[in-house]
This record gives sequence, structure tokens and C-alpha cells, in this order.
Amino acid sequence: MRKFILVAAVIGAGTAVSFAANEASHVVNEFEAGSVSKEDGLTNWQKFYEVASHPRCSNCHAPNDTPMWSGPSYGKARPHGMNINAGASRIGAEGLPCGTCHTAPYEGEANPNAIPHAAPRVASGWQLAPRGAAWFGRTSDYVCQQLRDPARNGNMTIKEIAGHLGHDKILRWAWNPGGGREPAPYSLQETMDNLMRWAAAGTPCPSE
Repeated sequence: MRKFILVAAVIGAGTAVSFAANEASHVVNEFEAGSVSKEDGLTNWQKFYEVASHPRCSNCHAPNDTPMWSGPSYGKARPHGMNINAGASRIGAEGLPCGTCHTAPYEGEANPNAIPHAAPRVASGWQLAPRGAAWFGRTSDYVCQQLRDPARNGNMTIKEIAGHLGHDKILRWAWNPGGGREPAPYSLQETMDNLMRWAAAGTPCPSE
């Protein structure tokens, strides 16, 4: 099964295409090709990049098999403590599984991420992004080129990526991380709309 984990921004109205959501209702709004100018498309892309490069997202898009710790509460960026290595499985199956600490919430638990500095928990298997989706510390143009290239994005269309954002529980956690953690900017729906407006503009990148 194809899975490209990313996280990521602008408000829009368009033809709504519903995706079966898990615990939340989000839609992939489609915009007619060419209805968004290149300039506006680049603006929407930059807002997406603000999310993709935010610690809630980029820390799991690490340049190797080790997640990163960065952001206001961590100080200088550094590899995940305890010598964590996600391995080729991306869930740490080769050594210490991510789920050892990043457990699922208990049944009926109202706020599983209320405790500061505790390992984040979601109702899904915690994992690192695929190796091909590494972009921690990369520039806006690099991530732009990477995301629009099917050979580097899990062979997904932008519409499929936007839909994936609305489905994946780890990604949705980025906007409601709890425990005093800084959430990703904008909102999940804005992020999905932003991607689709960028797509309608022809997926321009900053270097073009």
C-alpha cells in the first residue's frame, strides 16, 4: 500500500470531494486547472512549506533512520534520544518498535497527550516517514520539487496527497499535539486546500 507521510496551508471554496474521514470530517476541494495564478500558487506553496518544515512535521521526515528533536522546547536540533532508529520498517521493528513508547490511547481516554514531554500517542501505529520523503532542514524549493515528483512522492497525485493528509491520524495529531507542544500552523483543512490551489496553479516551485 502506498503511503507518503507528510504534513502540511490557503482558504478556498471549490467543488468538494468527500473522503471517508477517521474521527474528523475533511474534504479535498478541487480547483479548476489554471484558475489559480502562478503567483498565488507560489504563495499557497510557501504556506504549505511553513507546515512541512515545522517541527511537528519535519522531525519525522528525518534525513536518515533517526527521528529528530527540534522546536521551541528542544533547543538546538538533535537526533531523537535513546538511540532510536526506525530502520527500513519505519516503525523500529528491527530494534525497539516506536509503539513501545508511542502507544495507542486507552479506551475512553479523553486527552492522551495532555502530559508535557510524554511520548505522543495516537490511535494508529507511530512511525517515521518513508526514506524517500526525507526533507528535514531542506529548502522550500527542494521540498517542492520532491513533492510534485511521482518518483519521489510514493507515486501519488497532489489530490491523493491532500486526501492522505485528511486520513492519517499521525498527521492530524500535528495540529492538536497537546502537552504544551506548539501545533503546526494554519489548519488541516487550510493545508489541504492550499495543496489543491498549488496544484491548480500547475505546481510551480520557487526556483522557476
